[in-house]
Amino acid sequence: MMPQHAGWSLIVPLKPLGRAKSRLVAVSAGERRSALVLAFAEDTVAAALECVAVRDVAVVTDDPLAARRLARLGARVVPDAPRGGLNAALAHGERVVRERGARAAVAALGADLPALRPAELARVLTAAGGYPRAFVADAAGVGTTVLTAGPGTALAPAFEGASRARHRDSGAVELTLAGVESVRQDVDTGADLRRALALGVGPRTAAGVRAVTVSGVSPG
Repeated sequence: MMPQHAGWSLIVPLKPLGRAKSRLVAVSAGERRSALVLAFAEDTVAAALECVAVRDVAVVTDDPLAARRLARLGARVVPDAPRGGLNAALAHGERVVRERGARAAVAALGADLPALRPAELARVLTAAGGYPRAFVADAAGVGTTVLTAGPGTALAPAFEGASRARHRDSGAVELTLAGVESVRQDVDTGADLRRALALGVGPRTAAGVRAVTVSGVSPG
């Protein structure tokens, strides 16, 4: 087993809202889509901050609205200085977090987990504590929703596309826990959103979906 630590520092990357989740255009476009993406992030961060295994959350973003709203929830906002994509943002966030504590345990968490349950995240992070690096695959079995690195271990993120295979090939241990569906259900498409809604999303996402529905567009 890995040595115990004081809790996980989560790193949550978030693109500028106007450029995020382009595959949700069939559900909602323009400002409504941006509002929905922000709602996903707010519910994700709020749930993470309620998790007993989490010490703090750092959101890497250059979006001013998202920065204000997520800071209001209690997250630390880190400007996306590299502006080199998802993995560069995560590596930058890791450096910033570990400036405070070189041996911090860190975890990358997707910003699109609106059904996230704090207790399920705690189960994942507790299991991850037994390995230098570990990850959880997304519900589709192709991508990754969580990647962890224990104290003194580099995160080495390889997200986007078929990241499950890349993380496994890099030596990270895949965690295959039962009963953590909310940790695995990210949202890229309308079908993903329907599945997240079936699990039960957070209040901001629920309100955002109601606004879309009222406008005459169905999440399906």
